[in-house]
Formats: sequence, C-alpha cells, structure tokens
Amino acid sequence: MSVYTGLEDDVARRNVQTGIIAGMGALAMLGMGYAAVPLYDLFCRVTGFGGTTQVATEAQANAAALVSNGRQISIRFDASLARGMPWEFTPSQSTDTVRIGQRDIATYVARNDTGKPITGTATFNVEPWQAGAYFNKIQCFCFTEQTLQPGQEVTMPVLYYIDPAILEDDTIADIEQITLSYTFHRAKEPVVSGLDRSKPSSDAS
Repeated sequence: MSVYTGLEDDVARRNVQTGIIAGMGALAMLGMGYAAVPLYDLFCRVTGFGGTTQVATEAQANAAALVSNGRQISIRFDASLARGMPWEFTPSQSTDTVRIGQRDIATYVARNDTGKPITGTATFNVEPWQAGAYFNKIQCFCFTEQTLQPGQEVTMPVLYYIDPAILEDDTIADIEQITLSYTFHRAKEPVVSGLDRSKPSSDAS
C-alpha cells in the first residue's frame, strides 16, 4: 500500500468521524429543543418565575393551615379575554382579604353569548411574580378546558391558599396585595358526535 493511499484512508476515516460527531450534535440540539418547553414549564412551576402559581394537595393545604399565624393579605382578582375569544369573563368580586395559610375560594363568571358551543382554556399568573412560588391552588377551572353552550353562563371556582413560607422570604415578606389574573383563550371547537344537524339528511323526503 502506498503512502498516498494510506493518507486517503486516514482522511476518509476522519471525515466519517466528523460526520458522526456532527450528526450526534444535531440530534442533541433537536432533543434539547423538544425538552426546552417542558423544562421551562417545570422551572416556572417550581420557582414561581413569571408569576406561575403552584398546585397543592389537600394534605399540603392542611399542613399550611396548621402553621398559619393569622396574618392577612389582600388578593385582587383580574380577568381578561384573548383576541377572538367571544365570551364575557369577570371575577365575582374585585378583591378579598384572606389569612395566610388558610384556604379560601374565589369565583369567576363566564358567559357565552354566541350561537354555538365555544371551548376555552385559561392561562394565569400572579403579580408580583415572586408571589407565584407561594400561591397554591388546590382546585381551579384553569386545570381543564371549559366548554360553554350557546347562551350558557357558569360560575367557576378557585380554591387556593398562600403558603406561610412567604413570610420567611425577605424579598416579599412585606407584601400587602397579590393580583391573581386569568386570560381565557379560544381552544378548539368541541367534536359533535352523530349526525350533523346543521345539514339536511340525505334520507329526508
């Protein structure tokens, strides 16, 4: 085998190795891209970043109530609709005063004034955003999509509490009010099973 042929083989092997490394890098970047959204969502839910609230169990709510010291805080409720969402959506009351660590309930009212079923999904956050790590929801209409029939009005509850640990956070311990905001977005049209009554049947005489 000539020296020239040996050099060609060496270059070829290096090209193959470079290609494999580049391919693995591309796959890794693709995987990171797919993981970025759920990882960011997890980060927000754990830290409260961006005003993301927490989800709590009944057991956690009971534990928080046991260490409640009676201090109160004001909660302001806000409601809005995304562009193209043809509902009316308002909080039942604009503010409430609650005891930190004690569960409380708030309600929002939504009404579909259109002539067809509309499905919506609610996004949410709290302000100041640092309070998100301590605002715990036990039950909430925002956990699932909501479908309202034509002309239907519903009252939707939120069962929540403020974690007493907020009083140990020097960056937010002196806060006097937290704003809980919801925005309803149009999700998708509900699937209609069976015969579509909007069209005449081919069997009609």
